[in-house]
Amino acid sequence: MPTATEEITAKIHALPDIEKLKVLDSITAELDQPDPNLDRIWAEEARKRWAAYRERRIPAVPYEEVMAKYRRQ
Repeated sequence: MPTATEEITAKIHALPDIEKLKVLDSITAELDQPDPNLDRIWAEEARKRWAAYRERRIPAVPYEEVMAKYRRQ
């Protein structure tokens, strides 16, 4: 017996593309809600990284070097 997820997935695959996009938009909008706790965690991490950079505990990598790495892939 197919699971609910398998049934829903099969129904979505049968939809016209525009209807699939509407389903995707609906799901994305529901999932893309702010999470104050997660925002707080990331803000603290950003402060720690900025402090480490200012104190020269972590090296800076030039933009050109970073971009060159990804252009090679």
